[in-house]
This record gives sequence, C-alpha cells and structure tokens, in this order.
Amino acid sequence: MKFVVTLLAAALVAAPAMAALDGAKLYTEKTCNACHGPKGDKPLMPNYPKIAGQNAAYAEQQIKDIKSGARNNAQTAAMKGVMHLVNDEEIKALADYLSKLK
Repeated sequence: MKFVVTLLAAALVAAPAMAALDGAKLYTEKTCNACHGPKGDKPLMPNYPKIAGQNAAYAEQQIKDIKSGARNNAQTAAMKGVMHLVNDEEIKALADYLSKLK
C-alpha cells in the first residue's frame, strides 16, 4: 500500500500543471469580438451589451445561463447560436478576461 501511495504522489508531482486558458485569445477565437467589438466596448448592434469591465462572476453566470437556456429572450437569441463553441472552463476564462477590460 505504501508503494502505491508513493507512486501516486510521484505521478502527481511529475504531472505538468494545466496551463491557464488565455481569455483574450478565446475572445477572438470564439468570435465574441464579432458582436461585442474587439475590446468588448463597441457592440455590432446598439442593443448588444458592452461587456468590457463586467464583473467576472456575473458575466460567467450570464453566459452559462444563456448556454443552458435559463436566460432566454430576444437579446440572447444571437448568443444561443454560438454557445456550443465554449465549455465551462472557457467561459470562466472569458469572464475573467472581460472583467479586466476598461
């Protein structure tokens, strides 16, 4: 048993740490910039929100709610079509990135 625990501990120490996702890169790759603007402050349409500087926890929850359908109205229809492009880790990275924009 001690041998197994030692091997497990060695494997955990040797395993490379997961790299943090790059929210700025995701913002472009996942086409967020197409509707919200290059820096989240110049939306394509006047009724699309400016998302730069948004609270990270709030933005993350809103994106998850749109993806799940919990938030579903005329404003969310365009985003619903691209939500398959992001997973929960990417959503968190995007929300963190948006919170740091001016």
